Amino acid sequence: MPTLHLKVSPLQNPNRYRALAEALTRITASTLGKQAGVTAVMVDDVPAARWYVGGDEVQRPTAWLEISITQGTNTAEEKSAFVAQAYAELAAQLGGRGGLEPASYVIVRELPATDWGYGGATQAARRVAAMQAAQASAI
Repeated sequence: MPTLHLKVSPLQNPNRYRALAEALTRITASTLGKQAGVTAVMVDDVPAARWYVGGDEVQRPTAWLEISITQGTNTAEEKSAFVAQAYAELAAQLGGRGGLEPASYVIVRELPATDWGYGGATQAARRVAAMQAAQASAI
């Protein structure tokens, strides 16, 4: 049930946002093993005049991607692969010939299973329910 929050500059067209959401969902499933059906992607665009690096307005397309996942569900290698593949996708779709602004980021944020969930249940509650169902079916 990961959530991805992508901020981009400059403004893109709706088809580009959809393509980014589809690609990031695919990368999340393939590198982190997350279910595509509960992967949420939110895209915000930030005017170039409101995005600064080193105190200066950015001169090239820029991206900031943060994914939230449940703590302890992925290895360091999986997270590293996600960062590399997500950045490559952002560069391919947004960067063009000039590439992305060097200070474009991909961030993996891990949250305790007790601190978030979807459909009204935390990830911790889902784990408990799954274990109880497995024990009941084993009897």
